[in-house]
Amino acid sequence: MEETKKSREIDVLKLLKDILSEKKLLCKFVFVSAIIGVIVALSLQKEYTSQVVLAPELTSGGLGMSGTLSDMASSFGIDLGAMKGGVDAIYPEIYPDVLASSDFIITLFDVPVKLKKGKETTYYKHIREDSRPAFWEYPKIWIMEAIKKKEKPKKPGEGVNRFQLTKDEDGVYGLVRKSIHCLVDKKTSVITVSLTDHDPLVAAIMVDTIQNRLQRYIIDYRTKKARNDFEYYKRLYDESREQYKKAQRLYASFSDANQDVIMASYKAKLEDLENDMQLKYNIYTQMSAQMQSAKAKIQERTPAFTAIQGASVPLRASSTPRALIVLLFMFLGCVADGLWILYGRDWFANRKKGKETKETKESDQ
Repeated sequence: MEETKKSREIDVLKLLKDILSEKKLLCKFVFVSAIIGVIVALSLQKEYTSQVVLAPELTSGGLGMSGTLSDMASSFGIDLGAMKGGVDAIYPEIYPDVLASSDFIITLFDVPVKLKKGKETTYYKHIREDSRPAFWEYPKIWIMEAIKKKEKPKKPGEGVNRFQLTKDEDGVYGLVRKSIHCLVDKKTSVITVSLTDHDPLVAAIMVDTIQNRLQRYIIDYRTKKARNDFEYYKRLYDESREQYKKAQRLYASFSDANQDVIMASYKAKLEDLENDMQLKYNIYTQMSAQMQSAKAKIQERTPAFTAIQGASVPLRASSTPRALIVLLFMFLGCVADGLWILYGRDWFANRKKGKETKETKESDQ
């Protein structure tokens, strides 16, 4: 084993000596690799990432589990809050699915954005017009354009049909979906939402918009039933109020028209009108109380979001630095030089020699 290990070390040292002995060849490999690295680095657009950190308010059920037990369960990826009664169907763990849904992303297409260089446009047009693909993607784009079927152009002012997206809209949807990232801490339920874009100002604008849209989406969901109840009781309140006012006017009109009448039938009629007015007044007050209760329920069900970190314009690119890409290609050039010296040169030499031998034999025959 010691001899094998020693021989391997000698082989490695010999390879390094062979590489260093042919410095011109090494310089050629490194130079060509550096040029390729520069071309690749310049063809890739810089990417900037902006993020927000939110702490949402969570509903608690009636089981009253201790915080220690909940923390212990969270450390194993178990959410005891989801087992309690009265917990919403939309909880922090599925927020990433909400942000990745087409219904949510399509609403971002019309968001107005402003680029760092001053251009104002919509997010959809920015993705389509300002994104520059890498040079190796152009053949694929040309092929796709050549085989793509012509679609019927949309009419002016016609919006996006969520039920049937065009190929361009579906492509933009895919790019936006890849650029949005949402992480949820299972233990603390802290939400980190980030968006990556080629323009730092657009990244900050869009992640702030996503934060507001997500909050509005959760608030609308959490308060949907309460708002429906409020609208229902408000409709009943308006109807009962109108009926009470009508009964009040009828009672006052009958009473004013028969002030000097002392007939028993008049008194009975007046008493019936008064009882009817009182009944409608009772219904009116009950509906008023129900409406106020439903209105208070909306506020009670509205969750509060604490912004731990707000959106800001990133100053540094989040993509791989171009200098590092060039250095990586130079390293690959060194590896390629070693493989050429170790295997490639002998393989080509043997193949060439075998070909010459075969041609000699054929000529002799």
